[in-house]
Amino acid sequence: MEPVVTVGLDGSPESLAAARWAADEAERRKLTLRLLHAWPLLVPEPAHVPSEMDQNYWARRIVHKARAELQKRHPGLPVVGSLVADDAQHALLRAAAESEMTVLGSRGLVPVESYFLGDISMPVVARADGPVVLVRAGTTGRGPHPAPAPAEEGGVVVALKLHGPCDHLLEFAFTTAAARGVPLRAVHGQSLPVAAYTPWGVDHDVAEEIAQDARKQLDQILRPWRDKFPHVEVDDGIVLESPAKAVVGAAQGAGLLVVGRRKHHAAPASHLGSVAQAAIHHARCPVAVVPHP
Repeated sequence: MEPVVTVGLDGSPESLAAARWAADEAERRKLTLRLLHAWPLLVPEPAHVPSEMDQNYWARRIVHKARAELQKRHPGLPVVGSLVADDAQHALLRAAAESEMTVLGSRGLVPVESYFLGDISMPVVARADGPVVLVRAGTTGRGPHPAPAPAEEGGVVVALKLHGPCDHLLEFAFTTAAARGVPLRAVHGQSLPVAAYTPWGVDHDVAEEIAQDARKQLDQILRPWRDKFPHVEVDDGIVLESPAKAVVGAAQGAGLLVVGRRKHHAAPASHLGSVAQAAIHHARCPVAVVPHP
């Protein structure tokens, strides 16, 4: 199968925002965009049936309307519609294994700055074999109520640990930054140990030593990727506070936040780590969750 960006459609404003974001990304990467709508009651295509009697009418309409809008915005972008007779969660997980990325819409709760992830989105994010991007309605800067800040003009932020594999994460982050022509900021958050505190506050010498050591490790991790993507401007940051707070803070003004999650093939109910959870619930920009070994 040719490389595709898949977006899950259900006709909601959130899924349409996700489709617009996915179309932009597919065009940047020169990939095909697949519009996926899953409905268990889908039946074999009827012949010469009026719309009021066509069981598939609304399912087809959801995909047709989105495809017409996106092809008008992106005349040269290959867009394919995909209607499947399956549970949405199963269909999206299967699509994620076949796609360069899967894009889903998420609702922002007002006034709480958070994502509302329903019964479908969270299991897909936690169990997908490929990257899943969550997009709020409004973060694309389009539609009747565009976001105040043009999110896609910001750079890419990637959250990194200093130990363990991170090649999948960095491949996605650098490729995205290169396709957009924007800077990449690699952020590592690290809480200070008890030994760094004194009765009058933080021992700055101890804190600086910890930061320098972490910065050296981060530089070693990034060096081969800087060589592989010489045209991507890279900034690295060590933040001496909890990784979750560091990542959410660094994502302010970003166009995309990239976080990782460990694959749990044997676990029937996969879960997300604290950094991914914080990013999903509190970052204002689109969030890409990238699985890694």
